[in-house]
Amino acid sequence: MSEKRKTATAACSFKRSTKLHLRVESTRYRILAIQDFDSRALNLSEPIKEEWEDKVKELHRKNRTNVIQQLISEFGETNKDYKIKNFIALGPKSPSIIAFHNRFFAQVRTAFVMGAFYPALTGACALGERILNHLILVLREEFKATPEYKHVYRKDSFDDWALAIDTLAAWEVLLPNVIDDFRSLMRKRHEALHFRPETDRNDSPLALNAIKCLQKIIEDQFSGFGSQPWFVTSIPGEIYIKKDWEARPFIKKVYLPNGCLVGPRNRVEELMPKLRIVDTDDYDNVEISDEDFARLRLEFNEKGQPS
Repeated sequence: MSEKRKTATAACSFKRSTKLHLRVESTRYRILAIQDFDSRALNLSEPIKEEWEDKVKELHRKNRTNVIQQLISEFGETNKDYKIKNFIALGPKSPSIIAFHNRFFAQVRTAFVMGAFYPALTGACALGERILNHLILVLREEFKATPEYKHVYRKDSFDDWALAIDTLAAWEVLLPNVIDDFRSLMRKRHEALHFRPETDRNDSPLALNAIKCLQKIIEDQFSGFGSQPWFVTSIPGEIYIKKDWEARPFIKKVYLPNGCLVGPRNRVEELMPKLRIVDTDDYDNVEISDEDFARLRLEFNEKGQPS
């Protein structure tokens, strides 16, 4: 069994053992980022519009009431209005692949909601550094032939942000805008950790800016959907990895372990509590382009997936 199939079957559960017979040439990795998404801030911040139908307005009010009760249960009754205000300020947490950050980023957001702004600020910066470290440690063996390797191969951790960012940029791991955002977070980190009297007065906006910056890094580099160059984006509501990106170290090490290797006639039978995908085993043993895969998938969806 190839490494790809070991990885995919570890991430997904298939109804029957057809996975071993799939033709690799006809398959793509499907990304189902359902594990880390919180849109409740949108429910609270979106105003009720006059042109909405009455039943839509009522549903929105009920949803808002339910969200408020959830937040009170999660964060406590004391100072509930203050906490809800902070929660709304954070905005939604976008879907992310299960990578290096989700659990700790949730803790950073919780600290902000509770009003622990300086811990939230330093936590966001520390998590940014942790992501840089994790990427280098996971990927560096793939770049032994590069000039940058000699600067990073001996160390087990890195506190030099500039070195880490420049190395990942040279390896073409980070998207251009993510490089800029990491440099911005680096500056916020230095300002937060080096004594500055104004931090005492501005801990809330400083923390929010750092969290938003880190959120943008996660959205752009680790997103479960979007316009990233490694995604097949022509299938509404579904995301697959482009075939020629599968061998790139970042995709191979970060995305593929969180994807499912499937053909164009796959269907999701169950999402929770465990992802289960049903697929067929009679694909032709021919290589197909991303465009052909998308066309076959769209045709399958248009015909209606069998129950």
